[in-house]
Amino acid sequence: MSFLSKQKVIDGFQKAKASKTKEWRDNLPTWCPGCGHFTGLHGLYEAAETLKILPKDFVVVSGIGCSGRFPFFIKGFGLHGLHGRAIPIATGIKVASPDLTVVVVGGDGDGVGIGGGHFPHAARSNFNLTYILLDNSIYGLTKGQVSPTSPMGMKSGTSPYGNIARPLNPTTLALAYGATFVARTFSRERDMVSDLITRAIQHKGFSFIHDLSPCVVFNKDVTYGSVNSVTAQLPEEHDILDRSNAMSLAESTEPVYQGLFFQEEIPSFDDHVKQVKDGLNKSD
Repeated sequence: MSFLSKQKVIDGFQKAKASKTKEWRDNLPTWCPGCGHFTGLHGLYEAAETLKILPKDFVVVSGIGCSGRFPFFIKGFGLHGLHGRAIPIATGIKVASPDLTVVVVGGDGDGVGIGGGHFPHAARSNFNLTYILLDNSIYGLTKGQVSPTSPMGMKSGTSPYGNIARPLNPTTLALAYGATFVARTFSRERDMVSDLITRAIQHKGFSFIHDLSPCVVFNKDVTYGSVNSVTAQLPEEHDILDRSNAMSLAESTEPVYQGLFFQEEIPSFDDHVKQVKDGLNKSD
């Protein structure tokens, strides 16, 4: 890509909704032009601005991968952790400082590959965290190996004859693990991304957003065009309290539904800790 075209992308990024997000933008993102992660980043900017969160009260924790750069691009506190360890790091921060707004950002390899063992326990414990999984179905940072969400048959440096492992579905995993807020969106849908991130942060409990975020350089199978051709909005009649129906809709591959699948208001981990502390104080 020429310097001129790169500069146009940079200028566009800097001007986009500047009046709403300029207070949250920090270093210039270093992702490839066209990367779906830009939309997730803007969504986080807009959510923080809409909710009037102060940078001193805001923490972004990431793992390794292209998405791991998130903390460098947003004002507030940030921690770029180890591969697959973003959730336990964020959990420690939240338990130590419950008043902080803590957002976890990771890719498909980080979240359901090497970090897959942490995901179910954060969901079942209902930690008051927002987890944004940016799914590009590839290990992009290491130049294009298949990931846990890569479709069968996909060819890559690690699967020259085609991927033979069935892909995982992070949305259905979150529902099965007991997450109390589960949504799926697509980086082409900028307004939806911003809205869902805002609602996820407002939710009291473990919030999960599965963001289909195409890699424009290393993944020639899962693209903006291929995802756009199969996505559809959730049916209007869907009841977000119906986890069983949410699971059925999340499993659909044609169409791939996007929107808020499930939300319930139950005591969070913080609430249970407070209850235990109150009980101990009464016994004293």
